[in-house]
Parts: sequence; structure tokens; C-alpha cells
Amino acid sequence: MTTTAPQPLLLPDQEAATYAEWFACLAEPTRVRLLHAVAVSPGGITVGALTEQLGISQSTCSHHVRKLADVGFLRLHREGTTTRVWINENCCTGLPHAADAVMGLLAPRPCCPEDTPSDVHIRELRPGDWPAVRRIYGEGIATGIATFETAVPSRGTLDAQWLPGHRWVAVLDGEVVGWTALSPVSARACYAGVAESSIYVAEHYRGRGVGKALIRKQVVEADDAGLWTLQTSVFTENRASIGLHHSAGYRTVGVRERIAQRDGTWHDTILLERRTDAVARPTCG
Repeated sequence: MTTTAPQPLLLPDQEAATYAEWFACLAEPTRVRLLHAVAVSPGGITVGALTEQLGISQSTCSHHVRKLADVGFLRLHREGTTTRVWINENCCTGLPHAADAVMGLLAPRPCCPEDTPSDVHIRELRPGDWPAVRRIYGEGIATGIATFETAVPSRGTLDAQWLPGHRWVAVLDGEVVGWTALSPVSARACYAGVAESSIYVAEHYRGRGVGKALIRKQVVEADDAGLWTLQTSVFTENRASIGLHHSAGYRTVGVRERIAQRDGTWHDTILLERRTDAVARPTCG
């Protein structure tokens, strides 16, 4: 049987048009020098001072300033007869983001795994599931690469930590074989949409797609509930967990070196983050 390779996901037309406008605006050396001069001027700079720095005429400088402001790279403020120019701070992230997107470093990430097993049922955690949940947690601890915990937290501790409505178990042949839960990262209102992810699969059911089914349910429900960021820290040795999270749209943010000890040994962790599509990408507008 032959299979067709999946087609790569292309950059959306609107994003391509926006980025093309940005790059076209910078396709002029004087404009690039002008933008740099503004960027390295704390508190902004007047058009007159820019004219002197760049050694160009006032009319030429004003023309380039207007072009850069129209695209959104610069912000202008009239002070009497003088115009003061500031860099648009959004461009500090927006422009690098555009370059990464065009070069394929920010390829559209998947929503969640598609090839989940049909025999694994995901449902909300019930009171009677707690013994199985804590047993599976213990099996994860025993691997030495799942968590810095060395003892299974009590039911009361976990119940207090986990967000209501974001506690799921995987059931196979009538048995709870895995679970996932989200915990708030902060009590501050501004972080209400940010949660920490935990996923554990029973020892004898790993590699059977249970984790895929769990993380799919996790991210779909989180998106529907309006959570805008999910994050997790994974031991660098735990390649299976890193791959699982990548399959659900998590990206690697960075490595946290020697972040904590387990059994007297320092470990690095990889910080992974998933942003919902509802959150706008950086813009120079």
C-alpha cells in the first residue's frame, strides 16, 4: 500500500501579506539606519536630530519616518513644531517572529494528536478513581524522570491543587490507566488563564496511545474553557513526554539548568508551553 506524504502547512495569506509589507518597508538602507538610530535612543529622538545623525535632508528624513510609522515600526508625537520619534516596542518581538515564521522556524503547530486509540475512553475524574490515580502517580515517581516528588501527594493535596473541570482519566477495559490534570500557576487574577499540566500513564499501558488520548482531551477542553496558556516542565531525559507535548502544540521555551535536585542529583528540565490560537501573535501595528 502506498501513502501520500502530508502537505506542509503554508503561511496564511494575511500573515504573508503583512510580513511582506514589513520587509518591503525595510528594503532601503537609509530606512534601516534610521530605525536603528531611533531604537538606540532612550526616550525617543527628534526628526531634526535624526537628520543630523544620518546626514540627510530634513525632507528625506521626514519621508522615511512617515513610511516607517505607516507600517508601525515607529511611533510619533508632535511637540510644538518638533516631531519626536519612538520605536514601537511591539516590533522587538513582532519582527523576529515574522522572520522565524517565514523561514519555517515557527511552522503552525498541531492542535492535538489525531491518531488516538479508539478503545481508550476519556472521562472526568470521579471520587472512586482516586486510588488508581494515586497508584499511577506512584508508578511515575518510580521512573525517576517524571517528577521531583519522591512520595505520592495525598488526595486532599491534589484535590486542592487541581483545577475543577480539568481533571481527566483514561479508561481501558474498565480500568483507569492514566490521568491528566491542570493546576493554576498563580492566584493572581492576571494569570487566571495560565495552567500547569500533569499527565501520567500506568506502567503497563505506556506506548499504547493513552497519553495521546489524555493530552488531546486536555488541550481541547482548555481551549474551550478560555485558558490561553498551558505549560509544563519535563526532565530532559523524558523524551517520550517531550514528544507527546509537542504533538499537542506545545513548544520548547528553553532549558532550565540544574533547576532542582531529586535524590541528591541535580536535574535540568525543559520548559514547554502551549498558547491557544485565540491569543494574537506579536504585531508591529
